[in-house]
Amino acid sequence: MAQLFGTDGIRGTANRFPMIPEMMVKIGMIIGTIFEKYPSEIIIGRDTRISGQMLEYALSSGLAASGARVKLAGIIPTPAVAFLTRKYHAQAGIVISASHNLFQDNGVKIFSSDGFKLPDELELQIEDRVLDEQAIHHRPIEADIGKIEVFEGAEEQYVNHLIDSVYSNKFPDLRGMKVVVDCANGAAARVGPTIFKRLQLDVVELAASPDGLNINQNCGALHTETLQHHVLKERADLGIAFDGDADRLILVDEQGQPVNGDRIMAILALDLYQQHRLKNNTLVATVMSNLGLELAMKEAGITLLRTAVGDRYVVEKMRAINANLGGEQSGHIVMFDHGTTGDGLVSALSVLKILSRANKSLSELAACIQDFPQTLMNVPVKERKPIEDMVGVSNAIRQAEKELGERGRILVRYSGTELLLRVMVEAEDQPTVERIVDTIAEEIRKEQR
Repeated sequence: MAQLFGTDGIRGTANRFPMIPEMMVKIGMIIGTIFEKYPSEIIIGRDTRISGQMLEYALSSGLAASGARVKLAGIIPTPAVAFLTRKYHAQAGIVISASHNLFQDNGVKIFSSDGFKLPDELELQIEDRVLDEQAIHHRPIEADIGKIEVFEGAEEQYVNHLIDSVYSNKFPDLRGMKVVVDCANGAAARVGPTIFKRLQLDVVELAASPDGLNINQNCGALHTETLQHHVLKERADLGIAFDGDADRLILVDEQGQPVNGDRIMAILALDLYQQHRLKNNTLVATVMSNLGLELAMKEAGITLLRTAVGDRYVVEKMRAINANLGGEQSGHIVMFDHGTTGDGLVSALSVLKILSRANKSLSELAACIQDFPQTLMNVPVKERKPIEDMVGVSNAIRQAEKELGERGRILVRYSGTELLLRVMVEAEDQPTVERIVDTIAEEIRKEQR
């Protein structure tokens, strides 16, 4: 049977395996008995998808059938579940969401009691038992059956935590600042505007009316066109875009230009560095972050360490080297001073704090890095040969790397899901980028003949 857990939990089409109620009941029964402490206490949150309640009720039923105590936090951002799980020492926090995907999909991601995503070995243990037809042995009866309760005040606790953590109860003076907030018709639809209004910002809301079907639909962090238009129309100071579960952030400056995760990380890293609060003077990013970020950090005296693509790998590296800032170009930004996972609201509040004292516009702050031209080409292949065994390809890569030196970057890697070899090149000018991409791609095609 197919593997359940991917790099970000379980995900698939809602009401198709594995995102079906029967499987959720079984997953709940396994999770409820797998932790050392019994009975387990589990917190569940979800986003606004139409399938969310169906899966939430099934998962809760399985957990209660195992004897677990279940607290339903309702519609709430993914990082809020991580925070509440850690605060209340629950055995696990479960989020029902497919993040930036459209409403047809849904997923399950699990946090440990420390607020970090479940270790690989525990995911594997859960998976093995879920796929084992004989795995469920414990069925409590009478008073040992678990309870399902509504988690009253979960959202308010999260809002208070954000303000206390980022601002230490010292509100920056943001009066008069106008922001347009795109909530992606997702988990931030209520909490996002609430927190910005509490800070006395002039708030214009977009995509804040979820109906179960419109999450991430032409809105949010992956589709900023409407936000860009409204920032200019409203003459706002900035635009703020979340994705469906609010664990990522993309900004739009006052000129209507998107500010991606690389630029947000640069703004945050430089500010922490100037305050002597950037641990080990290190920023953790992935192989997809632009070379411009790396060079800007180097010039400032900050080390950039790269990981494989995925916020899971960023967090692992941050924990391993005791860093407190990391993230992805896509807008997943992790600030260990304020939480354990990517949090779009924490990132937004942190940038607002910097804006309040910098006497600069967002476009001026974002100009701290200069992006190198970048091209990504997907080349179809027949099989996944080791790249080092393809002599022509390896030679082309080595020659291009020698030509570019420190003023360019080449990344050639296979797709994890398709028979494609991805060729990414960055250099100081677009013609050079295109020439090198074409040269490497042609060598790959020769290998397929």
